[in-house]
Amino acid sequence: MENEYFVGWGTLALINAGLAQGKNRSGLNWFFLSLFLGPFATLCLVIADKKAGS
Repeated sequence: MENEYFVGWGTLALINAGLAQGKNRSGLNWFFLSLFLGPFATLCLVIADKKAGS
């Protein structure tokens, strides 16, 4: 059961990195942040506005 937990957490971090890149944010930073915050990081990304950018 433990391995499934880590696989799910890692998958969530990858999904968050993709969400972040879609909002013109650093995917790598959000990937590492998601490893520590998990679903809370997803919530922050979903409610955050798209960053105006380059």
